Parts: sequence; structure tokens; C-alpha cells
Amino acid sequence: MLSVPQIKQIIQDYNDTAAQMTLGESKAKIKINLENDTLVATITLGYPANGFIETLQTELTTLLQKETTLTDVNVIIDWKILKHKVQPGIQGIKNVKNIIAVASGKGGVGKSTTSVNLALALSASGANVGLLDADIYGPSQPHMLGTHKLPDSPDGKTLEPIVSHGLQSMSIGFLIDAEQPMIWRGPMLTQALDQMLNDTNWQDLDYLIIDLPPGTGDIQLSLSQKVPVSGVVIVTTPQDISLLDARKALKMFEKVNVPVFGIIENMSTHICSQCGHEEHIFGAGGGDKMAQDYNIDLLGSLPLDIQIREDVDQGKPTVIADPDSAISFAYRTIAQGVGARLAQQAKAFSTAFPDIVIKND
Repeated sequence: MLSVPQIKQIIQDYNDTAAQMTLGESKAKIKINLENDTLVATITLGYPANGFIETLQTELTTLLQKETTLTDVNVIIDWKILKHKVQPGIQGIKNVKNIIAVASGKGGVGKSTTSVNLALALSASGANVGLLDADIYGPSQPHMLGTHKLPDSPDGKTLEPIVSHGLQSMSIGFLIDAEQPMIWRGPMLTQALDQMLNDTNWQDLDYLIIDLPPGTGDIQLSLSQKVPVSGVVIVTTPQDISLLDARKALKMFEKVNVPVFGIIENMSTHICSQCGHEEHIFGAGGGDKMAQDYNIDLLGSLPLDIQIREDVDQGKPTVIADPDSAISFAYRTIAQGVGARLAQQAKAFSTAFPDIVIKND
């Protein structure tokens, strides 16, 4: 009969293929109860896993039965999303546990489409998620979310987030006419980002996804200096030109001490809807090579598929429009990988210690 520490080690060594890491690496909490011939393993993940829990439970139960020779094995899996460490000296945002930025070195790589589907995938996995459209010059999230409502402001100072497909969202696109150009200089851009972030009444968010504008300009710099970011995901295509700019974005976040969770390679391959022929229109292996060069993870690859474009144009991104499709599964897998990498980060001190309040009797 194996000991409790040995059983715990077996669970820690189990590889969550969606998260691309072991449960030990993702710092899952494991509790073992072994009485007579009955084993109960309670596992608390640091990331949401709706849609993956049954697979985890089945595989772990089979593994433990094999390794322990016990037949009465019960695996219970839950999750708890904590608030994680951000840049030193930056205050957190009220009612927001973690902020994850989605960046790209250049435009046209599908960053906004990836952002909204990533946010929806995290929501489908069981998290409470918000989406902030930080692309002031070219806000696209209102159209992708299928809503152009004007936010309410009960007190005349703060804004209520627009809720669509279960996501809380805010964008300059909700506040201006769709055809109105934003002719603003850098300081006005950063002030707009600050107001949308801090003056929105976010409601108990586990994750706030920030869809950044392309490049490494004022918004990105302000984000790294003033916004409590837990980590960033970089979107690129396999094309050499896109990868050159993606490398610049990665280097910028490294310099300002914002963790890069990994790379998402978008438009990695195209499969003809008529004949089924697969072709790497923008090249092949670029994202994987960049990940190897900088010792970071390739979180996943997404196809160049007409359905992705049609879904966001109709205001129902693929994760919502076709949740059982292979494309949605790819987004869900990437989301689990992002959540697991965030779970590896150190906890914020505010979650480790209670608030101390002094009252005069």
C-alpha cells in the first residue's frame, strides 16, 4: 500500500494536457484521505476548468486505482481563483482579482478576436470575466460583442459595465459614435484608459482581459507603469514580419517586469472549405521558434478560418456561436493554459492577510 505522501506525489506528477503542465507545477492544492481501503483525493485547482473536470477526474481515478491497487477511489476536483502578485507599488483595482493583457507587436494579427474569445472561454470555464477594450483609436469590441448600448452612470461619475454573452465590458466605442475618429494625443489616451479601468463598476471579476492596441506606445507604457497587471499574452501570426514586432512587444514587457505567459499563434494554417487542402499561408513554425528562442510557452495555435471572422462580425464570437466546435475547443484549451500559468504566480499579499480595522469604542 502506498503512503499518503506517495499518493500525493502521483497526483502532483499528473499532466493536465490542456494546461500544458502538471498539477504540481500549477500549485494545485491536494488533500488525501486514506481510510482502510477507501481513498478520497480532493484537488483544488487555481484556475477554472469547466468542460475539463470530467476528463481530469476519470484519468486521475484510473491512475490512482492502478498505482494503489484500490478499487474504492473518489477524486473530487474544484477550483479557487486567487488574486496574484502584480508590479511593485501599484494598487489593485476594486472588485478585480487579476488583470491579463493581450498584446501584439503589430495590427492585423487577430488580437481583438483572440481577446474576446479568450475572455469568453475563461467565462465558459467557470470564471467571472470582464473585457476592457484599450484600443482607443480603433475600438472593435462593441461590434464583436454585438452591442452598442450606452453605459449607465447612476452617480454621474462612474460607469456600469455593458454585459454581453455573460461578459462585463467597457470600451470607448460604447461612449462615442461608431464613425467618430479619436484624434487624441498620448496623454488623452492614457487618461481615457485610466478612467475606463478605474471608473467602471466591475462586479467581482476573477479576470479582467485588456485588449491592447498594437505596438509598444503610450498605452502599453502606461499599462506597465500604472495598471496592476498579473501577466500578458502575445498574439502573432507565423509570418516573419509579424514575429519581428511580436519580439519587440515581448522585450518591452520583460523590461517593465510584466510576466509573459506565452504566445498564441493565430492564422497558423488554412484548410480549404471546398477541398480540405491545408496550407500554411503565413508560414509555419514561427510561433514555436519564438517560444523556444525566449524560453516561453506556445499556448496554442489557431486556424485561419472563415467561421471565426463571420462569428465576430455577427456579434457572436465562435466560443458562443459554436461552443462544441474544434475552434472553440482550441480557445478553451488556451484559456486553461493562461489560467494555469497565472496560478503559478505568487499570491497578492492582500489575499494572505486580513484587513485590520481599528475602531474607537
